[in-house]
Amino acid sequence: MIKFDQVSKRYPGSEQILRNVSFSIEPGELVFVAGASGAGKSTLLKLIAATERPTSGTVLIGNQNVSKLRAAALPFLRRKFGLVFQDHKLLYDRNCFENVALPLYINGITGHEAGKRIRAALDKVGLLGKEKAMPITLSGGEQQRLAIARAVVSRPSILIADEPTGNLDEGYAEEIMGIFYAFQQVGVTVIVATHDQHEIANSGARVLRLEQGTLTA
Repeated sequence: MIKFDQVSKRYPGSEQILRNVSFSIEPGELVFVAGASGAGKSTLLKLIAATERPTSGTVLIGNQNVSKLRAAALPFLRRKFGLVFQDHKLLYDRNCFENVALPLYINGITGHEAGKRIRAALDKVGLLGKEKAMPITLSGGEQQRLAIARAVVSRPSILIADEPTGNLDEGYAEEIMGIFYAFQQVGVTVIVATHDQHEIANSGARVLRLEQGTLTA
């Protein structure tokens, strides 16, 4: 379970980004985080992924209080997460196989086991057979699918996506959301930040709606 209890976040020299936010997300749930630009969506995702800590309040990931974890313990917590960004953050000097391999190599997984996981991840997003292709040769939708393969290759229990369809046309956006739904169906917790009301309306999923840092729904 993910649980926020009266969580606020303020960066030094800035206005308060989040104000007394409380909610919980059950394992295997798909949840949208909605709101206008500047509402606090990205900050909320960073707090869930433990790349930021709250200024006040409590963030629980499973039974772990993020605020009280020592810095040395955070990399182990972050292995629970797969992260997908709007701008892909791909390495354009490496091919598809090498891009997806990176999280595994960081965690010390190489050789046959790494190859098996990489091909399985590419297969799940419909890119098996493009292992040697360079990212620049892929369409925008394919690049986002490659980013998703990299996010899930380490078999995370929580998949976090920040505006993953923001730069895609409607057809590609539906493909990407279909991939997220498929992961949720096999028990992965999926959290997607978006401002696309059409995307939200068609999903039937729960929505956490932010307005100027405050949770309104």
